[in-house]
Amino acid sequence: MPTEHILRRLEQLREHDLPTHGGRTLAYVYDSGLADADELGKQALAMYASTNGLDPTAFPSLLAMETDLVAFARDRFHGAEQVVGTVTSGGTESILLAVQGARDARPDVVAPVMIVPTTIHAAFAKAAHYFGVERVAVDVDAVTKRAEPAAMATAMDTFGDRVVLVAASAPSYAHGVVDPIGAIAAETSARGIRFHVDACIGGWVLPWAERLGHDVEPWDFRVEGVTSISADLHKYAYTPKGVSLLLHATAALRRSQYFASADWPGYTMLNATMQSTKSGGPLAAAWAVVNLIGDEGYLDLVRTALDGTAALVAGIEAQDHVRLVTRPDSTLVTLQTDGSCDVFTISDEMLTRGWFVQPQMSFRDMPASLHLTVSAATADAVPDFLVALGESVAVAVGAGPIVVDEGLRAAASSLDPATLDDEAFDGLLALAGLGSGTGQVTAPERMAPVNALLDVAPPALREALLTAFLDRLSRPPRPGADTLTE
Repeated sequence: MPTEHILRRLEQLREHDLPTHGGRTLAYVYDSGLADADELGKQALAMYASTNGLDPTAFPSLLAMETDLVAFARDRFHGAEQVVGTVTSGGTESILLAVQGARDARPDVVAPVMIVPTTIHAAFAKAAHYFGVERVAVDVDAVTKRAEPAAMATAMDTFGDRVVLVAASAPSYAHGVVDPIGAIAAETSARGIRFHVDACIGGWVLPWAERLGHDVEPWDFRVEGVTSISADLHKYAYTPKGVSLLLHATAALRRSQYFASADWPGYTMLNATMQSTKSGGPLAAAWAVVNLIGDEGYLDLVRTALDGTAALVAGIEAQDHVRLVTRPDSTLVTLQTDGSCDVFTISDEMLTRGWFVQPQMSFRDMPASLHLTVSAATADAVPDFLVALGESVAVAVGAGPIVVDEGLRAAASSLDPATLDDEAFDGLLALAGLGSGTGQVTAPERMAPVNALLDVAPPALREALLTAFLDRLSRPPRPGADTLTE
């Protein structure tokens, strides 16, 4: 197939994606607005695409760049000289490794437990599933949405020596607030338990926010008892995806993260991450972008993003029918409605106006909400965003909240996903508006009715339905179909 045809097809496929630049996608992507940083990142990505991070002695350039990035982060996170770190593929891998390392550091514990707030990132649930570490989720404060140290301490005492890790957020993804790291660390220190701070989304904001005079409670290695921190570079360091950092307070704490196997006739496998072979491209791109922007550049970008966040918060507070769930500590804003409309319709209406905002389902006593991630490139567009939000809210109020049929609500509450077969899932997907009932699925243009139905489903059924949807959505095309040219 000619090169020109392939590139044209790639461009055609890309037309259906959300925009990654311009600041109008308020989840999934992070835009600095710096064209030179984007271009440099692409060049470095291409230069190192064929390198392999499996063996740092074969590609010492990757090791040099990794240690440079760790040192840069260590200094901003107030780490001592003893702090070590690893570059991973993203926040989830950093979290997985933190949990795996904590588990493997305690081989004497038969049924390990981790204590987390209910607002912790879902990657901890994934780690629990993968590594057999029971996740005990403790309710957060109903108003502030922050973890409650006393309740977490009670959980630590309840499970005693089985607890191998405690974790908290700086800030939480769902609500954008920083948990009381110091108070939690005091409890873990007293019990000799590892304490991980998930700063995947705040690690490249909070250090500079503090320098700008924002009220930032200590959350990093200054806090005695913080043993590890995760921070993503492909978020507010604005590097190409996917790159994250996992830092440990000492090399001894990191040791159990490593995997080695010499029990076979090939090379001795030695890995610091979940992956063995991995392209050096993302690491090189991150190193290049971080060095281009530099400390002062990040200070400017954080200032811009925080100013945009403040303008967005003020604009939301001035609007009818929507309100903040809680005041944000960083660049993440969450809003909910007053009941006159629903967030799912608002989300659809915003998309028709060129803005992607992320709906979040209700959880326990927390109603459904909208998540907004403000990047530096979003700041100048906040006035336009608020106009679109006002229009979208007006349409949603006019339509009224989506009402889920009581029969469907009752059925959703009573179904046990473990008892359903493929045919039943096909029927449920069709009922939810996600399929035809024949195994074929498509994403509808308007997601509000689908999201409203999913919102009333218990989490287990919601998980099962969306898993079934993704399974069908990702099945290969019919035999003989030329998807490259269609």
